[in-house]
Amino acid sequence: MISILVEQELAEPVASALSGIVPGGLVLERNYGGVFPHELDMVKVPVRVYGYLPVDKKLENRRKEITKALNNLAAISPLPDPVYSPLDEQDWATAWQKDYRPIPLGSRLIVVPSWLENPAPERIPVYMDPGMAFGSGTHPTTQLSLILIEECLAENPITEMLDIGCGSGVLSIAGAKLGASSVLGVDTDPDAIRVSLANAEKNREGDKANFALGSVKELIQNEFQFSQAPLVVANIIAPVLTRLFEDGLRDIVSPEGNLILSGILEEQLSVILTLLDEHGFNLKTQRQQGEWIGLWGSREN
Repeated sequence: MISILVEQELAEPVASALSGIVPGGLVLERNYGGVFPHELDMVKVPVRVYGYLPVDKKLENRRKEITKALNNLAAISPLPDPVYSPLDEQDWATAWQKDYRPIPLGSRLIVVPSWLENPAPERIPVYMDPGMAFGSGTHPTTQLSLILIEECLAENPITEMLDIGCGSGVLSIAGAKLGASSVLGVDTDPDAIRVSLANAEKNREGDKANFALGSVKELIQNEFQFSQAPLVVANIIAPVLTRLFEDGLRDIVSPEGNLILSGILEEQLSVILTLLDEHGFNLKTQRQQGEWIGLWGSREN
């Protein structure tokens, strides 16, 4: 196997240069580290490019071609040396999957990598592909959101739910599986809508979980099937949450309804708590995982 860790803007050129040489296919894996998935448009993160080289009589020639191709790119922008490591051919297709495991959350949910069976039949599985740019259930902010959604729906039978910045659709799908009869996820990224729709079908929730392009402003303008719900969820970084309040986030929460917010760092908490208070929300629950915080508030009547 060949792998090379490069800056984000070099990942596609490197993959393109290697695609005609590496016969076993290529995988591009973003290394988030502590970066929240919704920050990817604002933060450059390293990308590891993987490729599989069969051990045959063409191997040395392929390595020479790889060296030449990477040297040509390095003349434009410096590149690290590629790393070669042995790997059984039958393991190549699933090599990147080995470190991912099902994640039990709360008392009822479990996020399961899509290629695995649910190991806990007593829990409700949400099948996702780890490593997705839009959120797969592995990041603390997503986990906090899922736990709070479960707690909210256990306490409040809810018919409709809105998911602002739905990303992969993981929160919408969980809401549908936990009892919400109709869920609408919105996002400003068309790719997020495409991914969410596919994930809803994969989880057999396509009839209850719907997705559309837009955000709070479009909801207020009544462009969708419903524009207000007793549960609204927004798993987005704090600066965007601030802007959503300015756009009218309060108005899409039904009176006495519930608002779940995540994507909040410790140093941003006081700002968000002030916004909740100013817009007529009472804090019900605050949860923390590492440096990330999730909030559940209820709107005053």
